[in-house]
Amino acid sequence: MNETADRVAAAYFDAIEVLCRVTPKGWYAERGTARAAVTHAGVATLNAAYDTTSEPDLGALDEMATEVSRQAARWSIMVRGEAGDEVTDLAARHGLLERGDLPLLACTAGDIVYRADTAQGKLVRQVDAVESDLYTEALTRSFDAPEGVFGSLMGGAVLDADPVTGYLAEEFGRPIGTGLGMRTAGVVGVFNIAVVPSARGRGLGRAVTEAVLLDGVAAGADAAYLHASAMGRPLYESMGFHLVENWTVFQAR
Repeated sequence: MNETADRVAAAYFDAIEVLCRVTPKGWYAERGTARAAVTHAGVATLNAAYDTTSEPDLGALDEMATEVSRQAARWSIMVRGEAGDEVTDLAARHGLLERGDLPLLACTAGDIVYRADTAQGKLVRQVDAVESDLYTEALTRSFDAPEGVFGSLMGGAVLDADPVTGYLAEEFGRPIGTGLGMRTAGVVGVFNIAVVPSARGRGLGRAVTEAVLLDGVAAGADAAYLHASAMGRPLYESMGFHLVENWTVFQAR
């Protein structure tokens, strides 16, 4: 594993631990190099058993998977790199038969390409815990998700937690996009970048992402990372991000 991949992966794992600790009813545990993170959101990758290394501790990972499966209806097993047969078999024993890739992209602060339209940038603002309900509603709409999928994820004081910054894009007083920045280990993680269907194709995703990056760098981060979907990856690569590691995710079909 290269140093960049190790560093941003460590920052991601720190961010997930923080998220679980500040999320209402969140749960987190460690066994050797294996971890368990439960947010109770209806998203498999937000309730996960995973290993922090490229050579998973199978026994500990199995224990963590058992714990997560007891607490979350939708959950996953994640490993860094290409999963071998032993991990694949472990996931199958837990009923997780759908296998997918989760690209980890990163860039240094100096490599970020900022070019969002100024007008779009003015639509983006930070939000705190007072607006948690508004943020969660906008997040749900922007991801085209069923009501309640994100559960209590953004409730309580999550948006007031020290390393967390939430963002809303608004137009005519209506939320039309979301973003989230988490600064850990001198790196800013980019999460929750999404725009409501009616406002897509206008550069708002870039504008929100740039807001997260600008504030993260201003706060001292010298690098950034994110997990990219197939749809979002071209945007992030145009902003200076590049693939540093491909992870494997197992979830129920």
